[in-house]
Amino acid sequence: MSVSSFVRCLGRQNKAYNRLLGQCVSPACTSHGLRNNSSLGEANFTQLPEVHQMLKDTCRQFAENELWPIAGQIDKTCDYPEQQIKTMGELGLMGMEIEEEYGGPGLDSLAYAVACTEISRGCASAGVIMSAHNSLYLGPIHKFGNHTQKEAHISPFVDGNVIGCFGLSEPGNGSDAGAASTTARDEGDHWVINGTKAWITNAHQAKGIVVFATTDKSMKHKGISSFIIPMDTPGVSLGKKEDKLGIRASSTSNVIMEDVKIPKENMLGKPGMGFKIAMMTLDSGRIGIAAQALGIAKNAFDTAVDYSSKRNSFGAPISKLQMIQSKIADMALRIEMSELMMYKAAALKDAGKAYTKEAAMAKLACSETATYVAHQSIQVLGGMGYVSDMPVERNYRDARITEIYEGTSEIQRLVIAGNVMKEYGL
Repeated sequence: MSVSSFVRCLGRQNKAYNRLLGQCVSPACTSHGLRNNSSLGEANFTQLPEVHQMLKDTCRQFAENELWPIAGQIDKTCDYPEQQIKTMGELGLMGMEIEEEYGGPGLDSLAYAVACTEISRGCASAGVIMSAHNSLYLGPIHKFGNHTQKEAHISPFVDGNVIGCFGLSEPGNGSDAGAASTTARDEGDHWVINGTKAWITNAHQAKGIVVFATTDKSMKHKGISSFIIPMDTPGVSLGKKEDKLGIRASSTSNVIMEDVKIPKENMLGKPGMGFKIAMMTLDSGRIGIAAQALGIAKNAFDTAVDYSSKRNSFGAPISKLQMIQSKIADMALRIEMSELMMYKAAALKDAGKAYTKEAAMAKLACSETATYVAHQSIQVLGGMGYVSDMPVERNYRDARITEIYEGTSEIQRLVIAGNVMKEYGL
């Protein structure tokens, strides 16, 4: 069995497993995976389900063999890891939640979070390429697109040969997503799009983009609609490739649209649904960014623990020093807490329950953990942590963006607080 067939088989096993859990209430049946019954009730997150653990092991092996060896080099050269992304497509990782009908393995959000963590542990750039493609390009089309749109704009995008991107931010708006100056003009049998989208991940490799544009200015954010635009459409061009602090092997640039004509059927959802589509897409995308950040944190933590066990000072490994042990304990604690928050957000999404608050919590916790753990890992390594011979300086640079894109840490706190107030009826 090929690896891609294996991952698709995991998707089918996952569906059967979930059906089994829904039908079976005995301790023998529920003692596996994330559910465990006792006389006092059901406990969650004791361990990953077997399907997800198999996926995690597969992704970790791939990351260690294929991504880890190139991560430092492509960080320096800013080269897109084309072959590795194609292999990720063969593994089923470039369309994880897409049904087999459209070429995907049909896995769930928890599987996506687990896989993205391991990929990012190997290379943060590969992780964000995977996350932006799965969450931001495929995600909204999968949720809001019709069958024809899915066949045209999802099926060719799941094998790793072709990727997509997402156009929401603009040069004049960042966190204020409702202030879209990009416009879509109705010309009868087609739309004409004009505007510029900024900070677009995957822009230089993408073959398709989901764009948000104003169709009725009088309606403000309720006048924003969503469109699917092939990147080779006349009038679409790219700005300069940004020279970034971190995730340097993924491309980021402006996408410029000048009198871009697209057919009427390329509208995603109904007129005026764009803002809703964007917000729901970002909710889901925050689980992916949480996974990316967690992978960065785990990579830095791996290095710190390994180094501390081998670096001798005062006649013994520095891992024996209480100050170093304190740092290791704090890092381990934050990683564990963040990972559980991410799992909860993914599990809520898979259960069809509201998860906006939990996705924001997961993104906030994991991104701030990534920055903290990378910082503390540099402290454990001392001078060696400050040079590119060791990966923690790259981890530190890669971690910073996870507190910024798909909603800054400040925005996550507003989302969390707003939802808490609603829960209290305020």
